[in-house]
Amino acid sequence: MSDADTTDAGAGAELRTPIVAVLGHVDHGKTSLLDEVRGSAVTAGEAGAITQHIGATAVPLETISEIAGALVDPDDFDLPGLLFIDTPGHHSFSTLRSRGGALADIAVLVVDVNDGFQPQTHEAIDILKRTQTPFIVAANKIDTVPGWNPNEDMPVQQTMELQSDRAEDRLNESLYELIGQLSDEGFSADMYWRVQNFRENIGVVPVSAETGEGVPDLLTVLMGLSQRYLKEEMSIDVGGPGVGTVLEVKEERGFGATVDIVLYDGTIKANDTIVVGGQNDPIVTEVRALLQPQPLAEIRTEKQFEQVDQVRAAAGVKIAAPDLDDAMAGAPVRVVRDRPVEAVIGEVEAELADIEVTTEEEGVVVKADTLGSLEAIGAALAEAEVPIVRAEVGDVAPRDVAVASTADEPKHEAILGFNVDVLEDAEREAEEQDVELYVDDVIYQLVEEYSEHVAAVERAQQEQVLDKIQRPCRFQILKDHTFRQSDPAVVGVEVLSGTLKRNSKVVKWEGNEPTRVGDLKSLQDAGEDVDEARAGEQVAASIDGPTVGRQIEEGDELWTEIPEKHAKILEQELADDVPADELEALRMYLEKHRKRDPFWGK
Repeated sequence: MSDADTTDAGAGAELRTPIVAVLGHVDHGKTSLLDEVRGSAVTAGEAGAITQHIGATAVPLETISEIAGALVDPDDFDLPGLLFIDTPGHHSFSTLRSRGGALADIAVLVVDVNDGFQPQTHEAIDILKRTQTPFIVAANKIDTVPGWNPNEDMPVQQTMELQSDRAEDRLNESLYELIGQLSDEGFSADMYWRVQNFRENIGVVPVSAETGEGVPDLLTVLMGLSQRYLKEEMSIDVGGPGVGTVLEVKEERGFGATVDIVLYDGTIKANDTIVVGGQNDPIVTEVRALLQPQPLAEIRTEKQFEQVDQVRAAAGVKIAAPDLDDAMAGAPVRVVRDRPVEAVIGEVEAELADIEVTTEEEGVVVKADTLGSLEAIGAALAEAEVPIVRAEVGDVAPRDVAVASTADEPKHEAILGFNVDVLEDAEREAEEQDVELYVDDVIYQLVEEYSEHVAAVERAQQEQVLDKIQRPCRFQILKDHTFRQSDPAVVGVEVLSGTLKRNSKVVKWEGNEPTRVGDLKSLQDAGEDVDEARAGEQVAASIDGPTVGRQIEEGDELWTEIPEKHAKILEQELADDVPADELEALRMYLEKHRKRDPFWGK
């Protein structure tokens, strides 16, 4: 491959190729759509129609014009084409970072026209909002609409005109449902051909990754938007020192640890000194080789590379260099060239500091596969009000368990891992230390699983607290139910409201003053000892202290005494956890006290 091949169309110009990311819910057709764009690109021209990069596919303007036909006149554009990131999904999207946030200049949100928004669609939208990335919606699988008559690779308005009224109505129904869902997320949207201002409205492009219908439109809209709104941002100093982002750190036979990067500014050359963001400190190293796939090789299956002398933005390339073992996915890569190394290290450190997740004194441990996803999960947990004590890139290791096990609160004795492995000894230690492990490759599921765990822990804690708190109870001594007058007095009682428990102190209200009359030692129901009695139940109560006929009388209304501190906890913290009749007893009890002292129990 010559140097010219790696520059993409028009790289000699000062405009670089816009970088396109593809996001969406699992199974909605992200990969199929990318494959269809690639396939169309190959079919549209001779073998050189596209350039396969590491982790990216470059589709030059001429090829887009071939696919889009009358929709794209190459003379209207000065951008060189489009660079599609090959690994679809918001996971890779959040990995892809640049100084401004997301590395992708523009995104395609793929939504199954039949399924509409799914959990990962919402998650992708959140990331697009947070990174303020312009996007269009590809309403995929139009060929599955009942009664649809496919017309391969045709622009969508043309193919829609050839459908039966019934099929077209069904499609429109689904599309407007989708537009409604975008509206719920705060976006004004419409069919792309009706959108006047793409800055204010989201364009929806109906497509089929299966038949290629609508793919010409998708490429046209991406080109049009890039040309109209991104031209200024695409203007770069092509000859300047290269700036990029690490996509992946990989072991390659014959080269050791290598980094796959997307270069979005300047040029990188063999033998350049580069600074790469590392697990601990920035790594300063020298490029031994720049590797590109053989022409038309599919990077995920084909391992044959060839060396090139230099690569210009925008491009994906594999860098072989010493000391890359600790490089981090999502970290910045910068070429030093004729600047002081310290200055470039400072730039890399500043960029890494931008990505750091806010940590607190107390919270959960978070591990993720890349810096971008660490940032995304940090944002999701902040929204769910879950504090983080430590956030790092990498697999779950024993030291993470050690940190999690020292948490002050049981609910924080947890590790949340996104798209990472748990090392065997870490798993064993987590079990021994009672540290909860949650590992998932979908952020919202991870947060959900942890939230359910917290709810369970909090329920258990409330129950424990409730067990130790004196519960409110109002009860009455029944007429003709004195079984013993004193030492202890044994009387039949009916619980009017609340929960009567043994070992409670018993009071009687006289005017505004509670008088303690004794201790409730035991309860019996039909001769059987019981721990408690609830509202409406009648039991025999053994009360140590009073004598029936003196301190207490048949027909008296009695109360269990509630310490002021307990009354406060019940009213302010546990009101949702006690039955309604118990709350009623508490309110009456507080009312009586507050007649005497308005601030009692507050």
